Amino acid sequence: MNRGQTPRVVVMGVSAVGKSTIGLALAHHYGVRFIDGDDLHSARSVAKMAGGIALEEADRLPWLRECGKTLARADDGAVLACSALRRHYRAIIAQEAPDAVFVHLDADMDRVVVRAQSRSNHFMPSSLLASQYALLEALEDDERGVRIDADQDVDVIIADAIGHLHNQVHLTSAPSSTGGSSVEADSP
Repeated sequence: MNRGQTPRVVVMGVSAVGKSTIGLALAHHYGVRFIDGDDLHSARSVAKMAGGIALEEADRLPWLRECGKTLARADDGAVLACSALRRHYRAIIAQEAPDAVFVHLDADMDRVVVRAQSRSNHFMPSSLLASQYALLEALEDDERGVRIDADQDVDVIIADAIGHLHNQVHLTSAPSSTGGSSVEADSP
């Protein structure tokens, strides 16, 4: 991404790792809208996951395409929270939004399980985390983005993400941004 280019950022990782918290903060920093990829799932997929059934490729692929299309249609830019667990899932998103950059929130499964168990307002049960970790392919050096340790304070994660996006991808904050990145939210 060059300076002045529309920011299209995907905050990725397993369920309950902090994608929404970090994604909302990044969207605020860049002055763009936040899109929760969970809102783009079909009702059938949400029902499967709520019932403790892991999604299959046939469920995921149309959702990933929709995530990419939604990101690409965001003329003023956007930050999308989306699991994007496998490399080819990220490629599907990038086919639709070629300028997308990924921020992979990586955390220890034991910590994420505790966080997932404490959530009462999400359809994804903690019992599916093992299947997500089994699918997870970490963001690699030749992919557009950064892998960040999500076992840190929220403000540190946000600063790391912004630093990488600014220094290596040349994404800058919106002119109207106050530059503050603190958020009122639980730690990921």
